[in-house]
Amino acid sequence: MTTDNTTNLNITKVVTDVLNTIDQEREREIISRRFGLFDRKETLEQIGELLGITRERVRQLEKAVITKLKAQAEQGNIPHITEVQELFIKEIEKMGKVARVTNLASHLSTENNRLVQSRISFLAQLCPDLVVIEDNDHYHQAISINKNNGEKSIKDMVDKIIAAIEKLGEPAYIEKVAEAVGHNDTEHTAALASTSKHLANLNKRWGLIKWPMVNPKNIRDKIYVILHEQGKHMHFNEIAEAIKDSSFKRKDVTTQAIHNELIKDKRFVLIGRGIYALKEWGYDKGTVSDVIVEVLKNANKPLHRDEIVKQVLKSRHVKETTILLNLQGKPQFKRVAKATYALAEA
Repeated sequence: MTTDNTTNLNITKVVTDVLNTIDQEREREIISRRFGLFDRKETLEQIGELLGITRERVRQLEKAVITKLKAQAEQGNIPHITEVQELFIKEIEKMGKVARVTNLASHLSTENNRLVQSRISFLAQLCPDLVVIEDNDHYHQAISINKNNGEKSIKDMVDKIIAAIEKLGEPAYIEKVAEAVGHNDTEHTAALASTSKHLANLNKRWGLIKWPMVNPKNIRDKIYVILHEQGKHMHFNEIAEAIKDSSFKRKDVTTQAIHNELIKDKRFVLIGRGIYALKEWGYDKGTVSDVIVEVLKNANKPLHRDEIVKQVLKSRHVKETTILLNLQGKPQFKRVAKATYALAEA
């Protein structure tokens, strides 16, 4: 086979030659349109309307043709299928023994588009040693090597991975996930996880799709991920730059938009001029004077200004002079001895 934008595979010729083994033109039309081999995929209703038959008849014919093609492929009577299968298996082995069709297409073709993906999926359906996991609410369309795992086995293993991640309760590197499910092959674990629509990964850590740390859906989630990953307070300008330099799918955000979201979300606490931290780190919202009040309340006694400054700086990134100005200028505080302050009487 000559190359047609696909590694060792002229996929257009292969698909055309396979379709030509179908005797009836109507049946070729059904398969071509149902699998989207030359255009977008069509529904049973759309094809039925075009051909003047019921959707149920279209379904019956599709099933019958695919069953016949599979039987012929097992007997070696479908052109190119042996070579196609060898190529697919070789690539899928490299990818962890199971691969999403979108990922496999990117390995096989320089033009990874829906048409290429549809053709790969169709050909995989006919390969005796491959298993195709169909796209649905729970799984991305994927292909596995039959000798390694059947469809039920794959789904059972994916369910175990999901359960293990849920039990971990936070995003984890694939090594930890594999250990939790008792897998020795981390590449296979990652490949299995990638087939699930309930899981996502970001910065090499896996988690549930609903967790912002692996699947940030909006600007606020992305801010949270950046702060969490950095593990320290940041100025909103720094956060904006970090998002632009990140691997997020959409990262073209303005500094003003970042600042607006920081103000609105309760997960973030302003601890200095334009500087934010995560509330989960123990920070509470409030002004510097609010923090001084809490420090004095917790001490339940007058404190030297140096001690007050020390305590406030644990939760606010401000200048010492700002703290001293609040102590000296706010009515909540009174000086009870040299450089020593207490709460004013209510």
